[in-house]
Amino acid sequence: MGFLTFAQADVPAAGGIIAMLVPLLFMLGVFYFLLIRPQRQQEKRRQEMLKALKKNDKVVTIGGIHGVVANIRPDDEVVTLKVDEPGKVRMKVSRSAISRIESAKTDQEQE
Repeated sequence: MGFLTFAQADVPAAGGIIAMLVPLLFMLGVFYFLLIRPQRQQEKRRQEMLKALKKNDKVVTIGGIHGVVANIRPDDEVVTLKVDEPGKVRMKVSRSAISRIESAKTDQEQE
């Protein structure tokens, strides 16, 4: 009889492990939907913004420098920015250093 009660005591312990895993899996799911998924979506939008970058876009770098895209090649990681009004001062920055696009200059604004 002692052996039978010992075997019966092991059965609820296995159920206890499963019962402990369910909340853990739930927390992992919540963690994914609240942190990981939004971060991936934000990074995807940023990559699309950097791919859509074109000449004459007004941009701001992560360092706070405002400029206008003077030269950009689709396969290159370097972007040339005009950082003054006459356009004589230019600086090269990494494409990944572009924080946001403010707006695109129209042909009328350039003249």
